[in-house]
Order: sequence, then structure tokens, then C-alpha cells
Amino acid sequence: MMWCSLLHGLWSTPPIRKPWVCGVSSHGIDHTQILGDTIEEIAWHKGGIFKPEVPAFTVKQPEGSMAVLKQRASEIECPLWVCPELEDYQTDCGPLQLGLAGQHQRSNASLDLQLSHTWLQRRRLQDQNFPSTTLEGPGVPLATPFTPSPIMTKGSAIFFHECGQAWNERANTLACARLADTVWAGRTQTLKNGEVTYFLDGAHTRRSMQACVSWFQEAAVRCERNAR
Repeated sequence: MMWCSLLHGLWSTPPIRKPWVCGVSSHGIDHTQILGDTIEEIAWHKGGIFKPEVPAFTVKQPEGSMAVLKQRASEIECPLWVCPELEDYQTDCGPLQLGLAGQHQRSNASLDLQLSHTWLQRRRLQDQNFPSTTLEGPGVPLATPFTPSPIMTKGSAIFFHECGQAWNERANTLACARLADTVWAGRTQTLKNGEVTYFLDGAHTRRSMQACVSWFQEAAVRCERNAR
């Protein structure tokens, strides 16, 4: 995996000319001295990660940002989809749960699932063409939710030795457990030290600050309720 955040529109970054899949997370007003002062200018740079005939995914974006991404994908001839809600992915143990708090983290988790799923598909079926999308109509098409596999959610080699019904049962159990166990230090994190509770997050843009406020309000109420 290669993570690039800046200057996709000006230089050929990342240097991989034919990646397996590309993803664009939620946009915010950040790095304005390099990317521009508007969400549309920033989206133009972010869309530079798209590659011809390489599937790409993004999350729900502001209207102006999504329009720019759609235009960039069309110009580059890159198939683009919007990720579904995390609640739309189903397993035998019900909807997937995420250990990270905040709705924005659920969007990121859906993007991660789509990227991992597509990477596995393309690696396993290299002789088949990935479906294209038509970006002529309004909006960007919605990606299809699927049942996550244990390879995607765990990644351990031991699961390649599982088979049959035991494989399927374990796959569904792990899909639920791995996402539910996800932690990211410093992101929507709650720490207790004696009688003091710390609420930590690295929000640094207007949109991420708004998401942080929503998370803090919910987390503080839940913490106070549990302390009674």
C-alpha cells in the first residue's frame, strides 16, 4: 500500500503507474498553501491519483468536491464508485461494528473494505477485466456491499488452511470481531487516569473538528452515564 496526500494533480504521484486500486478519503480544507483555498481545488489535486482503467473508490463528499472527482475520473477514464454505508455490509453475525468511534471513521472503514476487496479480486483474477462505470449520468455510482472475508479482515496465513463450512463460519465471526477490535491511538480515543477522563482526537480541519465535536458529545454523555 502507498499513501499519498498531496500534489497528485501537479506531479505523477504516487510513482506506481498501474496500481491495483485507488482510494480517495473525505476532503477538508487543509494544506491550502499547496492545494488551493477551495474544496474544489483540493478535490482536483486529490483526483490526480486516478489512473486509466484502474478502479477507484471514494466516500461521500461535499457536492462541489464530488463533481470535481467525477470530472477527473471521466477525463482520466478511471472507473469510480462511492462506498456504501458500513451498515450495508452483512455477515451471519449481523451488521459490522467498528471499534473506532465517530461516523467519519465508519466511512473510512467502508473505504478500506472496498479497497481490500478489490485488491484481492484483481490479484486473484488478473486475467479478467474489472467492471467499468458510466459517469455520464448524475452522481457517481454506489459500490456494492459484500460479505468481508477473513483474509481481508485478519490477513493471517493460517486461514488459508481452513476450508468448507468451518471456513465460512470462521470468516463471518472474524469479519465482525476484527473491525470491532480496531483501535487508533489519538483518534476518537478515551483514556481514564484515576478520576480524570481524557478525550483525545487529532482533528485539524473544519470538517474533522465538527466530527470531533459530535463524537465528544456522545462519548462524554456515555462516560458520565457509566460513572453513575
